[in-house]
Amino acid sequence: MAKSIISRRQYRKLKHWLFAKERSETGKHHQKHPWWEVMCLTGVDYFSTLGYQPGIAALAAGALSPFATLVLVLLTLFGALPIYRQVASTSPHGEGSIAMLEHLLPWWQGKIFVLCLLGFVATDFIITITLSAADATAHIIENPFMPAFIHDQTISITLFLILLLAAVFLKGFKEAISIAVILVTVYLSLNLITISTGIYHILQNPSVIGNWQTALFTGYQNPLAMVGWSVFLFPKLALGLSGFETGVVVMPLVKGYKQDTEENPRGRIKNTYTLLTTAAVIMSFFLLTSSLVTTVLIPAAEFQDGGKASGRALAYLAHEYLGNGFGTIYDISTILILWFAGASAMAGLLNIVPRYLPRYGMAPNWTLATRPLVLIYTLVAFVVTLIFRADVEAQGGAYATGVLVLMSSAAFAVTLLARSRGGRKSFLAFGLITLVFIYTTIINIIERPEGIRIAAFFIAAIIVTSLISRVWRSTELRVEKIEIDDVAREFLAQESQGIVRLIAHRINRGDEREYALKERKVREDHHIPPTDPILFLEIEILDASEFANFIWLRGVEVGPYRILRARSAAVPNAIAAILLYIRDQTGKLPHAYFGWVEGNPVQYLLRFILFGEGDIAVVTREVLRKAEKNPQRRPVIHVGG
Repeated sequence: MAKSIISRRQYRKLKHWLFAKERSETGKHHQKHPWWEVMCLTGVDYFSTLGYQPGIAALAAGALSPFATLVLVLLTLFGALPIYRQVASTSPHGEGSIAMLEHLLPWWQGKIFVLCLLGFVATDFIITITLSAADATAHIIENPFMPAFIHDQTISITLFLILLLAAVFLKGFKEAISIAVILVTVYLSLNLITISTGIYHILQNPSVIGNWQTALFTGYQNPLAMVGWSVFLFPKLALGLSGFETGVVVMPLVKGYKQDTEENPRGRIKNTYTLLTTAAVIMSFFLLTSSLVTTVLIPAAEFQDGGKASGRALAYLAHEYLGNGFGTIYDISTILILWFAGASAMAGLLNIVPRYLPRYGMAPNWTLATRPLVLIYTLVAFVVTLIFRADVEAQGGAYATGVLVLMSSAAFAVTLLARSRGGRKSFLAFGLITLVFIYTTIINIIERPEGIRIAAFFIAAIIVTSLISRVWRSTELRVEKIEIDDVAREFLAQESQGIVRLIAHRINRGDEREYALKERKVREDHHIPPTDPILFLEIEILDASEFANFIWLRGVEVGPYRILRARSAAVPNAIAAILLYIRDQTGKLPHAYFGWVEGNPVQYLLRFILFGEGDIAVVTREVLRKAEKNPQRRPVIHVGG
């Protein structure tokens, strides 16, 4: 007996720990942090691309790599940065660019559109976790001090790194940010030392510049050709843009001004501007300088598969010019930041998914808690790692596809915003940037079609599970709050003197004759005395694709008939919520009267799920049954006619 009691206590403790929402000192939101700390959290993904970006540029562009990288930097500073500054000002609560596009399409089209974009978010962020862990594993294996047996443990090491990342987030966001600050500071410092050493060797040995120039002009006859090929090769370097979407998704973690409000967080927006700009400038500096020193100092053959600089160009320079001791320190730093690059993706997923799916009724409410989501994302990352066998190259296409689709959607949203505001110049400028991102996305999909296939799998999985959840949750109460006007309050005060009777009515003409006929029929069917007063209850359908909503209950008189009117996404759920509200306000169980419906029950079920109507009496009773467990306190449903 004692053992079972202890087990139940342990179970309750585990459940409380697992489903507890991460709260700040106010008990409402995540704890806020200075912008530079949050920049480090997003930067573990953004800055960690230095581990492989110079090698990608050298393979794609050869001697032209510094110029191709310059195109990437220009698009970063004058394309991606302005776009995401606009996104930050428009959706400062972490919704990302999806929020800007959410209202373009009404009804279910808009929800499916958002689910598709969330599929690309999942592709981007989940693959960031798995690819970064796999890349960290590759750096572990390639270190010259590692024993030979490690080479056969790629999948095991990658899974362990993902599990370690999950453990950090199970502990909390604060710990994740603290680790990110340390890793980014150390990693950027070591990169600065390595690049500075490379520049020093170039200055000490000017002949390497001559060799580079010879290779450059041998392949490209004039500067115009260099510019053209640099622009043409940009899609192959586009991974250097990763990190912007995460920067706006984790905005709720950024500390603003004391006078900030949720409706107008001016300080948070300003500090996010600073975060995005600082990260872009730092990354641009490192991209340009690293591309230059690696292209000039590393033989082209070493960038190829099997070469010593393959996937680790700066690590090659660290070992070559600063010795294996410093090189190993650099390797450890690279391994750690690549491992923790998944932290920014995990933070993004934990912030963005709960802002959409629970609100749509397409995920259970427990997904508002952090720890269950961490476990789910970790399980998905495990499956992806096993499918791709921790192969970095195999996951690169999906990663690029997710990044580029999100950046294209953000650019498109900002372009539409500029058009709506009447700014012709900004509309043209953002429109041009949008075309560049769309072109880059299309080229990436053509060259690496496996990326769109993986994204399609994530999209299908999200849509299917979301729709199942929506059906499963359809009979929840789904009403967050009810407020009534003075006329409606007076009606309820009058009814509280006797039995509260409400006739559910679907308005047609809305004249006295319509209400008189409906009242006569209901009184005859249910034998209601003519002296008993009644109220009509009418619910107007708004957007049936919405889930939870606020109800404003109005009182209206049409001749001698008193009517309560409201708007909602679903008629049965709204009626159930209003009946419970009346019970609580009057202290009496209300009686609601419905007519029978005829037809195929499956058809009515679909009408309820898609249009918020259907067999209203039956569904209303089911909603009441789930909302009020005590039958003695449950409003009474009558069906007749």
